[in-house]
Amino acid sequence: MKKIALSLLFLLAACASTPDMSTMSAEELYNKGYDELKRTAWSKAATSFEKVELEHPYSKWATKAKLMGAYAYYKDEKYDDAILSLDRFIRYHPGNKDIAYAYYMKGLCYYDQIVHSDKDQGITAQAKEAFNQVIVRFPSSKYAQDARQKLVLIDDHLAGQEMSVGRFYLSQKNYLSALNRFSVVVNKYQTTPQIEEALYRQVEIYTILGLNKEASDALRVLEHNYPKSKWCKKAIKLQK
Repeated sequence: MKKIALSLLFLLAACASTPDMSTMSAEELYNKGYDELKRTAWSKAATSFEKVELEHPYSKWATKAKLMGAYAYYKDEKYDDAILSLDRFIRYHPGNKDIAYAYYMKGLCYYDQIVHSDKDQGITAQAKEAFNQVIVRFPSSKYAQDARQKLVLIDDHLAGQEMSVGRFYLSQKNYLSALNRFSVVVNKYQTTPQIEEALYRQVEIYTILGLNKEASDALRVLEHNYPKSKWCKKAIKLQK
């Protein structure tokens, strides 16, 4: 009985030492969330920051909590919740000193969900739009510099999807649909590694369709820009 009584005593002491979140001030709740972030307890941190917003909406801590809560959700890979928090921050605090970071983090939420180019690239397009917002709104910021670098990979993914669909249409002998996809790459994604094959595919399809002038024009572009490319060599063979 003595051991049970001692155990209960320790349990009651532990409960008494645990702060009641409902009575905590905005600053205390915020600091609690921050400590949880440092311990990588992402979900708990997000909950604490949300409580700051809900229970102390007009405090200075509520503004900070929106952004920190979004970061906690992001680290927990709950991207939709992170984006909602970021959208609230952007909507209600457009002049905040951390607004560029909020736009940038929104881009990261989409960027980290990018899938292989043979799958739907809707998320990739959203990442591109978000990072373009960073570049347009905050061109001199460090976030804009990183956004520009990430757009290189994003464009490569988008071009890759066009190529993947174009190859499928080509395998089905749906030449016009295939040509449209390859032409998107030629016109919109000229700085990606996909451009060489896209030009070759134009030569290939124009040749199949008997459009010799168009085939020659596409080959000329390919020869001028990528004379040593394997795709250029293949395209030349088609014209012989």
